[in-house]
Amino acid sequence: MDEKILGMGNALTDVCVSVSDATLDSLDLPKGSMQLVDEARSRSLLSRLDAARMCAGGCASNTICGLGKLGLPVALIGKIGRDAIGEAFEQNLRDHGVEPRLVRSGSPSGTAIALVTPDSERTFATFLGAAVELSAGDLDAQSFADAGWFHIEGYLVQNHDLFRAAVQHARDARARISIDLASYNVVEENLDFLREIASGGVYILFANEEEAHVFTGEEDEQRALSALAERAEIAVLKLGRRGSLLARGAERARIPVEPVEAVDTTGAGDLYAAGFLYGLVQGAPLETCGRFGAHVAAEIIQTLGAHMDDASWARIHAAYPG
Repeated sequence: MDEKILGMGNALTDVCVSVSDATLDSLDLPKGSMQLVDEARSRSLLSRLDAARMCAGGCASNTICGLGKLGLPVALIGKIGRDAIGEAFEQNLRDHGVEPRLVRSGSPSGTAIALVTPDSERTFATFLGAAVELSAGDLDAQSFADAGWFHIEGYLVQNHDLFRAAVQHARDARARISIDLASYNVVEENLDFLREIASGGVYILFANEEEAHVFTGEEDEQRALSALAERAEIAVLKLGRRGSLLARGAERARIPVEPVEAVDTTGAGDLYAAGFLYGLVQGAPLETCGRFGAHVAAEIIQTLGAHMDDASWARIHAAYPG
């Protein structure tokens, strides 16, 4: 395949660390929350944590890195600082087979500190830094020219000009557009805008239950799935431990989760999207795409962080039904 899968998202370096509930309490971070912090608070937290694992993160980055490890040609647009964390982010992309299409900033690179307690619950302290400075002016048609697919995370939707410009560049390049709605509160705050974007033509919408409810106004999961499918060629409704629901036109599929012991659920939805997109690009049936997405998600939750070792990827490659 010569066409690239191009992704765009917040270029955040994930800092993953296992902590006790007592340690979490001492850091004054509500369990299960996602707190935005400033640079000073981020540095303070990092100085108090040991044995942290650092890797390129962010919703779209995780998906694109997964697709790179699966062997597809991929690239990522994002913004990093001119610092050691930014350099590490770029190198990590390359290590995953991703072509970096990164913009540099004078601000520090962003970080997402993920504190994982023994029950696999994640608590985030996120410093957006340079990542949030990505703007419409940073984009050009050339960056999208070789894209056959364009995957964008919903977290970027708060910058309407950036999101609209990116989607328009993708449409001009005739790329198939995939949107991960990413967060129910972001969807709630930008509902009319997201519906406007979807009305212009979207190939895939990924959403969890809360995001789908807000986006469609439907409480029932089947009605929410159908409402999503009215706005995209393919709708993917993620239901956590209850698996996922898929729709394409009149076609429906229910995909169960694989029973594994979860260590950390960071990146589960992002890697599900990677497996699903991989199957789709290979021309697999809808249900096969969903099952492979579930398999990749099952592998990632057995490790700390959103990146896996070579042994995990070898098992994933061996399991692909195509």
